[in-house]
Amino acid sequence: MASRQQRLALVLLSAFLLVGICSAADPVRQFNWEVSYITLSPLGVPQQVIAINGQFPGPLLEVTTNWNAVVNVTNNLDEDLLFTWNGIQLRRNSWQDGVLGTNCPIPKGQNWTYDFQVKDQIGSFFYFPSLNLQRAAGGYGGIIVDNRSVVPLPFPLPDGGDITVFIGDWFNKNHRDLKGALDQGKELGTPDGVLINGRGPYRYNNTIVPLGIEYETINVEPGKTYRFRVHNVGTFTSLNFRIQSHSLLLVETEGSYTVQQNYTDFDIHVGQSYSFLISMDQDPSNDYYIVASSRFMNGSLWSRVTGVAVLHYSSSKNKPNGSLPDPPNDLFFKEYSMNQARSVRWNLSASAARPNPQGSFKIDTINISETYVLRNEAPIFINGKLRAAINGISYSSPDTPLRLADYYTNVTGVYKLDFPVMPRPGAPRIAASVINSTYRDFVEVVFQNNDDKLQTYHMDGYSFFVVGFAYGEWSNASRNSYNKWDAVARSTIQVYPGAWTAVLVMLDNVGIWNLRAGSLDRWYLGQETYLRIVNPEPNNRTELPIPSNVLYCGKAYWPKNGTDHVSGSSLLPSHLCSVVAMLSVLLSCQRFSNPSRFVAPSLLGSISSRLNVFVCPSSSAKGVATGVLIAEAPPELPCRQPSPFLSASYEHNPPFLAGSSGLLTRRHGVLTDPGSFLCIAPNVAPPFGLHDRNTFPQLSFPPTKSSPTCRPPVGILQSTSTPRSRRK
Repeated sequence: MASRQQRLALVLLSAFLLVGICSAADPVRQFNWEVSYITLSPLGVPQQVIAINGQFPGPLLEVTTNWNAVVNVTNNLDEDLLFTWNGIQLRRNSWQDGVLGTNCPIPKGQNWTYDFQVKDQIGSFFYFPSLNLQRAAGGYGGIIVDNRSVVPLPFPLPDGGDITVFIGDWFNKNHRDLKGALDQGKELGTPDGVLINGRGPYRYNNTIVPLGIEYETINVEPGKTYRFRVHNVGTFTSLNFRIQSHSLLLVETEGSYTVQQNYTDFDIHVGQSYSFLISMDQDPSNDYYIVASSRFMNGSLWSRVTGVAVLHYSSSKNKPNGSLPDPPNDLFFKEYSMNQARSVRWNLSASAARPNPQGSFKIDTINISETYVLRNEAPIFINGKLRAAINGISYSSPDTPLRLADYYTNVTGVYKLDFPVMPRPGAPRIAASVINSTYRDFVEVVFQNNDDKLQTYHMDGYSFFVVGFAYGEWSNASRNSYNKWDAVARSTIQVYPGAWTAVLVMLDNVGIWNLRAGSLDRWYLGQETYLRIVNPEPNNRTELPIPSNVLYCGKAYWPKNGTDHVSGSSLLPSHLCSVVAMLSVLLSCQRFSNPSRFVAPSLLGSISSRLNVFVCPSSSAKGVATGVLIAEAPPELPCRQPSPFLSASYEHNPPFLAGSSGLLTRRHGVLTDPGSFLCIAPNVAPPFGLHDRNTFPQLSFPPTKSSPTCRPPVGILQSTSTPRSRRK
């Protein structure tokens, strides 16, 4: 009979071999975010602003194509929180999308770790909090996906570097007040101003701009060229971006390299991102205005909706002078902005995420499988509530995320696959209605805006090809005007009032994906839906398994019987990964920590009020943990492994602490934050028995110095993936 050491060594060797199956070789970059309120006065009025690690705007998330981003979010707000990644496609992984259709919110005082790969993408994007108009209070930041070294840029590397610029309208009211106004059936009205990088306007006008406003200054060197990555992160206002006396050379938008063209000013609509190369080729003895002013709005109140920053040459001795550079004068030529949008075209010869040129994907050779015509109107009252709708459906988010409802076959009645993909007669209604899309269909989506305000639309999980804009009502004949040669691929598009915009998209990314209005007020009022895209083949190659740290809410509860009833994916590979997931805890501790001392049972008992970690011994075998309570340990306790880990005298060895490295979560059986630990016995064999006191009240938890009383375990947790499980 093999010794215990031999059996354990065999298990560990198997784990090493299986790690190659469940993990990718691509690099991982870790981010730790503490989200909290801070008090600032961007427009001179003190208010609560959402900051990340004390910063507003938040820190930059920069990775390279195919890298994995692990973002540990601690929610120190007094409300639930989710982050979404605007433009990041999250290939095969809608579990990380950070909207209510895919994720339960991160509760206040808790944390959760996002883990996703930026697969086959490059470019400029941003993240933001997706719940309850929170973006109107901040919480946003930039995402840069750099090219791999084997993929050249289609322009010389800017010698001045990168500059990220956030522009957006801003209210002095906090986001709760804005939400309350909408709940009461009121429109939000005119914003109080425009922020540039979280700061108010330079005092270009003594009447409009009060004293004491802190403004943004961007420092540059004469003669150098900089890449400005500009994002409109506002509530609903389209903004015109321009820099006094400087040209804007457009080179990229939302992950696509564009035909390079110079502009004196450029319209950037809510949710959109653009990259410009800007050369510092003007008189270096002066500073210059950077302006973001409102578009398509009339009235004296809108004159204040202008953001102004300063472009400061290092050799300058003079402040900006003169009047602000003029905005577009298109009062009597409404197609000025639309023509500018039509001029944004794909650079067919440039390589992007892959060495092959962007233009190698020929959309003009693919037959359209289905057409969606999605029409929005001005907000209306439905059942006494102000609502916005698409095709007569005003979406209402259920308590259970759609993706979780899909995963568990015993969770029913959460949503219906009855969203009309064409406008229909009848009274508008409020519903959790979803588009039943077909995997690998090549779909034509027409956005018809019958509102009197410009709208933007964003699709998570995809980039679509923007093939046409025009005023009036779309018809089949409108296809004659489509640009199928060099239509740009992006994820957020504008739809002018009384006009339509047409896009083409290949539905090859399995999951449930949000399609929403970019304007926060319209989105909150229900101008959104989801596309459900399922691979009918019985395998999990086209979608990653459910994360091991998934949060549960609504009808989706913590599984208590050890059996997951899964829709559309195979159980075997994910359960295989679950074994590796648990063993990797031991491996990581063994790999990175030096054996030193035990954490004895007496020590566990004496500091139990601080540790909140207990082992429930089996009644039939000494030293074997069949029930383990998981909670947070203080960060001063390092990852420890007892030196006799491989000895045969297990019955004499106490349990030990192993660093979890984001493997398990605290709130629902998974710990994700640094300083958290898994308490486990030395010779436990998979599947491990793991129990959470919130899920299994059978485990009593007295705050005493003795170990808790443990009843027989009622279930086995079998997680379905490790956080870093990736297939190339």
